Amino acid sequence: MAAKLKKGDKVLVLAGKDKGKEGTIASVNPSAGKAVVDGVNMAIRHTRQSQTAQGGRLPKAMPIDLSNLALLDKNGKPTRVGFKVEDGKKVRIAKTTGDVIDA
Repeated sequence: MAAKLKKGDKVLVLAGKDKGKEGTIASVNPSAGKAVVDGVNMAIRHTRQSQTAQGGRLPKAMPIDLSNLALLDKNGKPTRVGFKVEDGKKVRIAKTTGDVIDA
């Protein structure tokens, strides 16, 4: 199945403790159906101090389900993602405006 959400997309959180927050996708795990969004679904991770890094309680963004994310179109509104073939290439389009997302 084609990826509706990709790394670098601006998204809005639709459900969960961070509902209404916006962020950029840092990484996507398609097999698990989850994505890590910067500044969303933060958890405290306790890390041991090493010679290179300071230890302590560090906030870390945890994965969130792809179904709880909506892509933001160029107007900043949440939209669903569709696909269209243009010039022999399959491209993602925003359902609200019909604009091509990745040109």
